[in-house]
Amino acid sequence: MSHPRLNFHGAAQAVTGSCFRLETGAGQLLIDCGLYQGAKSEKELNYRAFPFNPSEVDAVILSHAHIDHAGLLPKLVRDGFGGPIHSTTATADLSAVMLPDSAHIQEIEVEQLNRRNARRHRAAVEPIYTAADVEKCIKLFEVQTFKNWFPVLSNVRVRFWNAGHLLGSASVELEVQQQGEKVPMRLLFSGDIGPDFKLLHSDPEAPSDVDYVVCESTYGDTDRVDIDEHQRRALLRDEVRAAMHPDGVLLIPSFAVERAQELISDLSQLIAEGDLPSIPIYVDSPLAEKATSVFAKNWRELRNGAMLVHGLKSRAVHFTESVEQSIALDRLRGFHIIIAASGMCEAGRIRYRLKNWLWRDEATVLLVGYQAVGTLGRILQDGASSVRIQGREFKVRARIRTIDCYSGHADGPQLVDWIAQRFPIKQGLFLVHGEEDAISGLTNRLEGIVDHEHMIVPVLDETFELSDTGAKRLRGTAAPRLPADRVARLDWHNDVTALILDVNDALASMPDEKTRAILIRKLRGALAEDEPPQPRSRRGRSKKR
Repeated sequence: MSHPRLNFHGAAQAVTGSCFRLETGAGQLLIDCGLYQGAKSEKELNYRAFPFNPSEVDAVILSHAHIDHAGLLPKLVRDGFGGPIHSTTATADLSAVMLPDSAHIQEIEVEQLNRRNARRHRAAVEPIYTAADVEKCIKLFEVQTFKNWFPVLSNVRVRFWNAGHLLGSASVELEVQQQGEKVPMRLLFSGDIGPDFKLLHSDPEAPSDVDYVVCESTYGDTDRVDIDEHQRRALLRDEVRAAMHPDGVLLIPSFAVERAQELISDLSQLIAEGDLPSIPIYVDSPLAEKATSVFAKNWRELRNGAMLVHGLKSRAVHFTESVEQSIALDRLRGFHIIIAASGMCEAGRIRYRLKNWLWRDEATVLLVGYQAVGTLGRILQDGASSVRIQGREFKVRARIRTIDCYSGHADGPQLVDWIAQRFPIKQGLFLVHGEEDAISGLTNRLEGIVDHEHMIVPVLDETFELSDTGAKRLRGTAAPRLPADRVARLDWHNDVTALILDVNDALASMPDEKTRAILIRKLRGALAEDEPPQPRSRRGRSKKR
């Protein structure tokens, strides 16, 4: 192979499933191997075979522990990968609690799905991976320190830079020594870049003067109002006060790692300073409790780490670990706050809390993180009047609120600034980990800063040859597992759910049984018209061959 090749197997015009494969003459590397989230068409990719042979991958470089970056590593191991997984120490610690939790959620939800499938006479499904796969995966982690080079192939070395996004999160710098070239090719993968003035982290760092940059663009079209930590807490305080109802709840769907710890810290501080009464705060996530222990262990690495530790000791904060403790939350009286995973409402205990509260006027749901297209969180954020959760319909009468000041991602101006600090970028800038509008917004912001021909927006499973004259798209490679126009889009599963909800609403609003019967008859007629004609056997001729 004369030049390295870079393959984009995830987070291509979408915000989940990060997975980039680098091929060199000496072997193959993966940078991240994340789980897909969103519409069912994307989530089904988690169950399908990888578009490469895992046994031929020599090593994985993991930017951070979030599931959309690390969540398919156990499947990679199950399917034949046996090399090292390089990460920072904190990323390895967090992965050791996050990946077992991911396997547990999959096993529980698949068990529930299979019970529903059995009633419908549908085939059973298997989880993407199991706890045993996770156990094998965790043993492959090899920890590295920030800013220190380490070899991963005979012609590639790597070092990590603090990305300011999550405890242990890193941008990944690689040097690839090409045969016959005196100067190595330098590549930089941003990972997820944290915003300025984040509660628990210093501003992100990374090198300049590189050949290629692969940069996230999650909030590329967004301008946030610059606020300090006091203003952020004031916004949270106002939302809590507005949600307070004698028999109500404030539900906060939250990523169990980082976001939950930030919320605990700020809520505890507001109570300690008297800006809020001593409201019971329940963290309904075993993963959040375990992750919080990792944060407490590494508090000296954190900005405001002492504040976090102090907040964790607040008498108002309670963790629910067992299923029985979680179920008991539905019987609580008096206003309280529940922080529960997952942040996009796609799995975990938040779905059970939503089933109990979503249809009640006295409840408020506060969204504090990015909601990908097709997720339940995004559907609620977009104003749905009804939703379906685990096959059941629920009216949305709870207040749905959003604040964006807890985001773990840089906004558009901060991304432009981060990219500008990497100059000169000699050959190409790949924009990934963003939906279409976000990438378009970031592209427009970079007009006049980065040459248009140097900005590249890859699609799923696309391959580029990297040389000292630029990136070349390779034609004739395998077809993408999902066409570009179906990535980060609502799919037919979402359309069916919306149709069922609309039909139920229409039937409920009709004045009598007769009009309902007419609508049902019309619907059945429409279905009959769309059915393909059934083949008829010819008279006098045997059906046997």
